[in-house]
Amino acid sequence: MSHIPKKSLINPAFEGYKLSVISQDDAVLRYALPSRTTQATTSGKIPLSFQEMQSRITHNHLSVNDETNLLFYVDVDYRVVLIQLEAEEPSFRCVLEMPAPIQSDSATLFHREYPSAMSVGPTLGLASDGCGLLYVFPVQDHGAAEAIGTFYLPGDAHHTPFKMHYCYRPSPTSVVVVLSSKSQNEEDDNGGSIQPKSGFDIWAVQINLLSLRPGNSPRPFEILWRRHGNDVPIFGSHISQLNSHILIGESTYRTQNSSIQTPYEPSPSEIAPIPRPNENLDSSQAQDQPPKPPPYSWTQTSDSVTVAIPLPSATSKNNIRVMFTTKTVTVHVDFNAPTAIPVPRYSAKQLWDGISPSSSLWTWDKTAEHTYGLLTLHLEKQHEGTRWSQVFASPGNKGSNPTSSSSSADDVEVDVPETLDPSELWKIREALEKYTVSLRDGSDTSGLGLGSGVPSLASGEIDDEVDMSVGRKVYLTWVAADGLDPTWVKPTEQIPFQLLATLLPGLPTTELPLVIKHNLDGLVFTIDLSQPEEPSWVHSSTYSAIAFVLASKRDARFTHIVPSKALLSFESGGRGRGGNLYVYRPAPTKSQWAKQSVLRVDGGEGETLLGVAGVTNAVGEFIVVCLTEGSLVLIRQI
Repeated sequence: MSHIPKKSLINPAFEGYKLSVISQDDAVLRYALPSRTTQATTSGKIPLSFQEMQSRITHNHLSVNDETNLLFYVDVDYRVVLIQLEAEEPSFRCVLEMPAPIQSDSATLFHREYPSAMSVGPTLGLASDGCGLLYVFPVQDHGAAEAIGTFYLPGDAHHTPFKMHYCYRPSPTSVVVVLSSKSQNEEDDNGGSIQPKSGFDIWAVQINLLSLRPGNSPRPFEILWRRHGNDVPIFGSHISQLNSHILIGESTYRTQNSSIQTPYEPSPSEIAPIPRPNENLDSSQAQDQPPKPPPYSWTQTSDSVTVAIPLPSATSKNNIRVMFTTKTVTVHVDFNAPTAIPVPRYSAKQLWDGISPSSSLWTWDKTAEHTYGLLTLHLEKQHEGTRWSQVFASPGNKGSNPTSSSSSADDVEVDVPETLDPSELWKIREALEKYTVSLRDGSDTSGLGLGSGVPSLASGEIDDEVDMSVGRKVYLTWVAADGLDPTWVKPTEQIPFQLLATLLPGLPTTELPLVIKHNLDGLVFTIDLSQPEEPSWVHSSTYSAIAFVLASKRDARFTHIVPSKALLSFESGGRGRGGNLYVYRPAPTKSQWAKQSVLRVDGGEGETLLGVAGVTNAVGEFIVVCLTEGSLVLIRQI
């Protein structure tokens, strides 16, 4: 399933976000926790891998059930604390005391995970000690309960630590839990010790509720299916309408016998400019004459290519003919008046790579005060993420489609280097005017006035490396209830995308909104389940320029969306740092401005933010819940 943007929902006229003040005293309430949370997990003899470290940084210590609104966290003494939001203030009570885990020397090859707990329903909970044991316990009205079942991963004498991601009840008598653990090799034939290897296993395990009894000894899980990947999932959920699981992470999650689908990466020869045949690189132009500007200028993003072609301003729109196919573009302009530069003409010109004709378009900007107007072609890439080394495939280079036919004879073969700044493409028009009157203005190193590479929205502030890294590059994997690929999934068509935000924990996963980076914007995609045999992602709304805004939030720990309300970015906080919640409101498609608000989560104690959730309290009010090291923070008016 692909994520195809709707151009009607993208707002090119958007200017930015304006501050909308929310009263800190009215919106934010703080309550001291009865016992502090824990952040201690490192226990192995080997250092944490990058993936393990990233998983721990983004771990949500606060769990919530979207049906019961029961909140859980685990304190430093491995006690599971239940939080209930009453009409006036929250209540806290211990519902399970887990035994403090003891790790032997043979088990220290693997680091502990954070202890965690979650609710299966109003009367049943699950808790993991982070060292390889899962406890099933009843949620009583008063006091702490005794565990009625203890489980571990099968074939594991050392109880490998695992992380609980989510759970659901397929029937009244069973519970399915999805876990992840660091992969391990099997013991060798000579009785050698188990050694860790790169990668992570994803497990779906089933617990038979009828078999639970107090005092039972630990026993292995019943495994439903197992997948393997190179990273810990960022997000996971069971979609009951599809009877399938969705896993989002920085790798795909494949079956044990399948191979990794390596994403296409352009080679250096495809990225580097390719010299024209018979080009004399030693020749130089006369110093008293400005260089001849190229016939067009172009730039690209991960999913589109923009080509700007200058034409005389006297050109009528009715005299412009543009046609797109998946591999070619045709541009014919009927203009017979003499001009200083010939009007470009392309007949079925072979492109460097494929495009989507239905999503591509062209515009004509005729400005009266200029000699030249600008014909702009907006080409939607067929293979998102593929970087083009040039716009057209020359006879000696057919791009990523070497079997394509050659260009027509009336095409002029000119290699044009990429212009790095989309907002400055119009300057090619000024360059032609300067060329016409044989003047130089010295505004840039090329003498062509093609722009400095800084978009107007971020002039003086842009950091290309930071803006490209906002969000996380992820893959989406669907797994059927039996562990196989659903019939409507094509694993070979895995296309990565830049994920900015997921649904705030605690909210129903009916539409499963994802915020995906598209240039500077964040596009909200929801899943359409009207046809379960062929579900699809639908672009439902846009947070304009949100990717650019989020790029400045370098201390952001959680970024989530509350459908139709806001996009929330939570700072980690801590001593000497922030601890703010940034609230960004959606805006109508044609609006130039949207609202943003800032609320202080940290009350000045220098406590790190550890978990977030969204719930509805006893009187029907939506509240954002934040868990810090020693406080519970409730935020209203979102």
